[in-house]
Amino acid sequence: MAAVLVIAIGAPFAAFFGETQGESVSSPGTQLPFLHGYNAGPSGNTELASLERASEWLNSGPLTASALRGKVVLVDFWTYTCINWRRTAPYVRAWAEKYKDQGLVVVGVHSPEFAFEKNVSNIRWAVKDMKIDYPVAVDSEHVIWRAFSNQYWPALYFIDAKGRVRYQYFGEGSYAQSEMMIQALLREAGAKDVGRETVSVDPGGLEVAADWGNLRSPESYVRYDGIGTFASPGGAALDQPRMYSLPAQLRQNEWALSGDWTIRQDASALNKPGGRIAYRFHARDLHMVMGPASPGMSVKFRVLIDGQPPGAAHGTDVDEQGNGTITEQRLYQLIRQHGAVQEREFQIEFFAPGAEAFAFTFG
Repeated sequence: MAAVLVIAIGAPFAAFFGETQGESVSSPGTQLPFLHGYNAGPSGNTELASLERASEWLNSGPLTASALRGKVVLVDFWTYTCINWRRTAPYVRAWAEKYKDQGLVVVGVHSPEFAFEKNVSNIRWAVKDMKIDYPVAVDSEHVIWRAFSNQYWPALYFIDAKGRVRYQYFGEGSYAQSEMMIQALLREAGAKDVGRETVSVDPGGLEVAADWGNLRSPESYVRYDGIGTFASPGGAALDQPRMYSLPAQLRQNEWALSGDWTIRQDASALNKPGGRIAYRFHARDLHMVMGPASPGMSVKFRVLIDGQPPGAAHGTDVDEQGNGTITEQRLYQLIRQHGAVQEREFQIEFFAPGAEAFAFTFG
């Protein structure tokens, strides 16, 4: 996932609303690292009409373009393990609640990155866990994604009361500007008493904004096609159980395995107890996308930072001694440092087989 330019709508607001006819207005943009990207190929579908091709709807019945005519629609592309999207979620939830009686309909389009995110039971769990009350279209085959020619998580598409995509924003940030766009489109649609104040949110856990000034580690896949920074001696073997060991020293942003693992195209799977993953990182937060191989099972683990229990630097999914348990296939927050941020070495040890590790993300 290479860094990309976020389309930041930074022109004067007088130019946004009035004579524009559905085009995206963009400034030179701001570069945000680690924005998720995925190209699902071309499509001949129209944007809003493609909602009718959702495989399932959560929190509402099916929504159609004709039923949404006259409403301002905010389409939010997401996938539940994406840390970039998680940090935008408090704002999207707040907008959905604040403007629902003034004509705004927020539609979350869940377009998965990992295969397990296609499981509707997993999506339902995520919707409940993340307190998402607005309609969610399940887009497991990326049909709606292609209709919008979308390539990123998170991605916001602002659609006016006539069904036209008027603006778009990719990535984190510019929350006040996005809310001002919503307000202006609602006024344009005839909504009354739309204020100009913007929401204030108090995020916690995974939803806290990244410490961008100290973020020097990129998202890294724990799988065969992300093997460029893999540092275990002897390299990796694809789809073969193998004993791995940690090198004497890791360089920044390298990762390694120890123990009996199978490295697949999508993940690394632990075959025997005692397997470890190490990563040398520079960031305030460290997260992992991981989970048990089979539904209903759990695997206990322990994390260390520079060889010691994390103490006050533990994330929300571990205690001060670094102990935790994987029970779902999801994003786990393992480290959140306080005070000065510096380069550290992270290790996680699993006490039973059946753990699958997909990716590291940072904040």
